[in-house]
Amino acid sequence: MNPSFLSSPAAYSRLVAELCISPTVKRSTVTVWSESPSAGIAEGEIFFANGLRLRVREEIDFAAHLIISYGYDVYKGNERLYWYDDFPHPDDSPLAATFPHHQHVPPNSKHNRLPVEFLSFDCPNLPSIVAEIESI
Repeated sequence: MNPSFLSSPAAYSRLVAELCISPTVKRSTVTVWSESPSAGIAEGEIFFANGLRLRVREEIDFAAHLIISYGYDVYKGNERLYWYDDFPHPDDSPLAATFPHHQHVPPNSKHNRLPVEFLSFDCPNLPSIVAEIESI
């Protein structure tokens, strides 16, 4: 994915809009906002035709073209199925290969974590996550 989407709130807003015109997306409340030209927040939800919902929260440094932190939660109704976050777990050796990027999965989702290769700080993550949800 092209890191230039991380260059400004307008560029990232275009990416979000492009992702949400898919026939598999029913609607989106994701907005990108900023109180400065160099940093911003992307947050909201994407509702899918398959009944799943993605809750998004990203902090972005547009000057450095980096995602500073993120959380992506996938729901069916009110049940959180799984989530991705960048909270470091340095003592969890299976996660070392993709540190700090990982996914929490059932059972015992809080402690059952898997490494995730497709998450990054230097490229948008939403296209990969949306594609994954669309394939379910």
